[in-house]
Amino acid sequence: MPRAATTSDAFNAVAEPRRREILDLLALHERPVGDIVESLNLEQPSVSKHLRVLREVGLVDVRRDGRRMLYRTNAQAIRPLHEWTSTFERFWRHQLSRIEERAEAKERRSSEKDQNSQRRNHDSDPSRN
Repeated sequence: MPRAATTSDAFNAVAEPRRREILDLLALHERPVGDIVESLNLEQPSVSKHLRVLREVGLVDVRRDGRRMLYRTNAQAIRPLHEWTSTFERFWRHQLSRIEERAEAKERRSSEKDQNSQRRNHDSDPSRN
């Protein structure tokens, strides 16, 4: 089955790790291409290509400020990604809670076993009688 085009939807666009890095960088405030290039240590043509894909799927907005183009994330377009991943976040949170509960139960059993062993040693010590 052929892979969908990266510009077909937001999910395909963010499948590329560099695009996720760009989105992370733009999450707090808008930036010009040069800042993205410098911050991520990527080539300018590569950054421009990734920004074009992110723009085409609506994850990034751009505005002109004189000669500079400033890019920022589009929170509304990112919402479906967040909602979808939230399902898995709840799943993993539940799984981690179960792991924590099992580890704590194991720790309690181990602690009880140590205490019982110490009591037996104490009770069987001939110098104590």
